[in-house]
Amino acid sequence: MAKVCEICGKKPLYGNNVSHAHNITKRRWNPNLQKVRALVDGVPKRVTVCTSCLKAGKVFKNVKNRKTRPEAMA
Repeated sequence: MAKVCEICGKKPLYGNNVSHAHNITKRRWNPNLQKVRALVDGVPKRVTVCTSCLKAGKVFKNVKNRKTRPEAMA
């Protein structure tokens, strides 16, 4: 599975670990991705989303027994 956010396209960043002795080894920073059941085109679907998109409200989470639809809330 690719470590990519399905909303914003955030991907891993690459760089180096640098020790005190200046030894350099490769490393990568992965985005904080979560699997969330969300409404995509009105259909509940499991999507992989970064936490910054969740916090920003870019994803409308699907909750069981929801009384209102997302169109009614806008």
